[in-house]
Amino acid sequence: MSTALLALVSTFALVLAVELPDKTLVATLVLTTRFRAWPVFAGVSVAFAVQCVIAVLFGHVLTLLPENAVAGVVAALFGLGAFMLLREGFSRRGEGDEDASRSGPAPATFLRSAMTSFGVLFAAEWGDASQLATAGLTARYGQPVAVAIGAFAALVAVAGLAVLLGSKIRSRIRPHLLQRGAGFVFAALALVALWQAVA
Repeated sequence: MSTALLALVSTFALVLAVELPDKTLVATLVLTTRFRAWPVFAGVSVAFAVQCVIAVLFGHVLTLLPENAVAGVVAALFGLGAFMLLREGFSRRGEGDEDASRSGPAPATFLRSAMTSFGVLFAAEWGDASQLATAGLTARYGQPVAVAIGAFAALVAVAGLAVLLGSKIRSRIRPHLLQRGAGFVFAALALVALWQAVA
C-alpha cells in the first residue's frame, strides 16, 4: 500500500471514529431539526473543507522541523487529543450542543441556513480532536493532500449520517464508548510518536 493511500485510509478511519460521538454529529443533528437538510449539509461541508485546509497547513509546517521535533509535536497533539476524548468519554455531562441551541429560529432562505450551519460548525471544529489528528497525521505521513481528502471525507460522512438519519442515530450509538475507544487510540499514537522522538 502506498504512503498516500495509507495516509488517506488511516485519516478517514481515525477522523470518522473521533467525530461519530463528537459535537459535530450533535450540532448537525440539531441544525437539521431547525433548517432544511440541504442548506445544513452545504454549510457544514464548507466549514469542514476550510478547517481541513487549516489543519493540513499547520501539519505541513511541522514537517519543516527536524524529525525528532516533529515526532515530539505529533506526540503532544495526539496526547492532547487523547486527553480531550477520554475526558469527554468518562464525563457524566449531557451531550447537548450549546452553540447549535443558540443559533435562533430557522431562517427561510437557503443562504441564511447554510451560513448559520457554517458558522456553528466552523467554530465547533477549532481545536477539536479531528483537527489535531489531521495536523498530526499530515506531519507524520508527509502527505497533505491524502490526509486532507481522508479527513474531509470522514467529516462529510458524519454530517451526511446526521442529515439523513436525523435524531434516530442518537438512540443507536453510545457516544461515550466511541469517545473512550478513540481516546485510547490517540494515546497509543502519542506513545508511538513519543518513542520516535526519543529514539
